[in-house]
Amino acid sequence: MRPRKPSVHKLPVTGILRLNSPAEIWYKPALSVVVASAVPNLLLYSLDRLDLVMYTMAGSLCALYGHNLPYARRAHTVLRVILGMAAGFAVALVTASLTGSTAVLIAVGALLAAVQKTFCDATRIGPPGNVIFAFVTSAALFAPQELGQVPGHLALMLAAGAFAWVVTASPALWRREGPERLATARALDAAAAYAAEPDRRTRHAAAAAVQAAWQALLASGRPTPVRQGLERLVVHAERALATTAVDGPVGGADPAELRRWAEATRGRGPVPAPPPAPGTVEQLFGIDAERAGLRMRRGRREARRRLLRALGPGSPVLPIAFRTLVGCALAGYVSSALGVGHPYWAIVTAASVYQPNLSLSWSRALQRTVGNLLGVLVFAAVIPLARISPLALVLCVLFFNFAAEALITRNYWLGSIAVTPMALLILEFGGFQPAGELIADRALDTLVGVAVGFLAAIAVTNRRASGRVERALAAAGDARERAERAVADPAADALVIETARRRLTAALVELRDAGDVASGEWWQRALPEEELLAAEQAGHRTLAATAQRQGLITLPPVNGAV
Repeated sequence: MRPRKPSVHKLPVTGILRLNSPAEIWYKPALSVVVASAVPNLLLYSLDRLDLVMYTMAGSLCALYGHNLPYARRAHTVLRVILGMAAGFAVALVTASLTGSTAVLIAVGALLAAVQKTFCDATRIGPPGNVIFAFVTSAALFAPQELGQVPGHLALMLAAGAFAWVVTASPALWRREGPERLATARALDAAAAYAAEPDRRTRHAAAAAVQAAWQALLASGRPTPVRQGLERLVVHAERALATTAVDGPVGGADPAELRRWAEATRGRGPVPAPPPAPGTVEQLFGIDAERAGLRMRRGRREARRRLLRALGPGSPVLPIAFRTLVGCALAGYVSSALGVGHPYWAIVTAASVYQPNLSLSWSRALQRTVGNLLGVLVFAAVIPLARISPLALVLCVLFFNFAAEALITRNYWLGSIAVTPMALLILEFGGFQPAGELIADRALDTLVGVAVGFLAAIAVTNRRASGRVERALAAAGDARERAERAVADPAADALVIETARRRLTAALVELRDAGDVASGEWWQRALPEEELLAAEQAGHRTLAATAQRQGLITLPPVNGAV
């Protein structure tokens, strides 16, 4: 029997509110959501129908998704976001039209939040994740509704969503390879950081960035001269990983040169064209073969199978989904019992708390509390300005839309300061309400949602985090054995070597992610720390061997052997 760690780990209390550097493309989702919201909002203002803003906002907020993805993948992702939003929105509107029971509405809201959390985690849809879905559907549940109005309101949401899709996809017309260039630049920067200060933290960050760059290039569509140049740069980033070791360099990766290439790649000029790294032709042949495989039907079937496995029995996302269901339901019922007029705020607050593990959920709970409480103070300051005229109200909502996306990458609590007044101001479109009552309700719902949500996270255990580590260890071991067999086989061609290396790289990234998630979870078996370290070290040695076989590097002899 494995030894057990103490059931309760120390939760972080320092650094949670520390500000980070702003995200590299923070302005893109900020501008996208402003444009996607401004057009329908101003149109409704011109028609004197601002009472319908809640329905168009449900579609406009879809413009927040997919900004790190290549445009071909982004178009499909945002379309799925819109359809998913429409499905949840329709359920919420129909439920609101059929019942006025607060208990039923809270139950449906919690169930929707859990389903949305499950699919967002299983598909790894990226920020802002399930919170926007929960915000929209929970608000719709408590909006006065008649069954005959549902088709029209849903049509408004879909129309605004279609416009949001156009906004998110339109930059492809003038900067077709922009997301791929950014992903490649990040890979080069991460490889430079590892080459300059080799340790396990920078290595994992570099491996993840390189993996993300390859995924972006594979998802970008057919090769173009620019994409082919980017692929050659990613090969150089991988070479930097292979020629640098935690205990010292074994090759000649130049961090300054990698950073210069990254800076030029981010720009609008030509992609840097350094001399091809050894083995580049063979490696790019493997990438082209993988891209061709993704276009075939079996590639799409495999993607569907991966989704079904992510949602099936034993999935690590299901305990988090159950936490969401229990926490959101309890938060809503406690809020209602306290007489709060907007219990859906407690549901959304609880839904926002749940992160991959308990330690991260604790950090998010503190950030949400600080941000929301400061946000209600901001609302109190701006409400007199917003009530000057309907146009002033529209402009205030657009400003906070932009501010939320501009600030949230610095730290979640900072973005929440803008999100909170925006959410409160949206209520003003349906008619003025006492500001003091709104402030009190939102503050109380924040405290209830955070407290109940986190207590539910403690009560609902996630023992599958350790199981994910065990599966990741097994997958990494299997991938390493396949790569070693490929390296040892003189008849193995470039495609076999490249496929084995890519599979091993992905397995090592998943292994470290699984370990990081499990390390912050309570009530589970002790992590096999030594086994994790040994698997990573063995995997890195095998990756170096595949790089040597591909001609990317030449390893020095060890004890007289090559």
